[in-house]
Amino acid sequence: MLLIECPWCGPREESEFHCGGEAHIARPLHPEELSDSEWADYLFMRTNPKGRHRERWVHEAGCRRWFNVERDTITHEITAVYRMGEPPPNAPAATGRGR
Repeated sequence: MLLIECPWCGPREESEFHCGGEAHIARPLHPEELSDSEWADYLFMRTNPKGRHRERWVHEAGCRRWFNVERDTITHEITAVYRMGEPPPNAPAATGRGR
C-alpha cells in the first residue's frame, strides 16, 4: 500500500485518495478561439512518462482538499508533496509539453 502525506492531515493510506491526473495543466486563456483539434489536445492529451511525474491528488476520505504529488511512475516513490498554488519543488521532473 502506498503511503501518501496529505499536507493537512499527515500520512494516510492510498485508499483514502484519488488521483486527478497530470498537474500543472494550464487552461487556455481564450478557449472560444481554439480549433476542435486544439481543444481536444487540451482535454485529452497528457504525458505518460517513465520516472518522475507531477500529479493532482484529492484526499477524498479525509479533508477533501486537492494537492500536488511528485511521484516516480516506475517505483511509485513519492519525492514531493505540495499544496495547490505552491510552485513545484526544484527537483527535475517530467512535466510534459512545457507545462
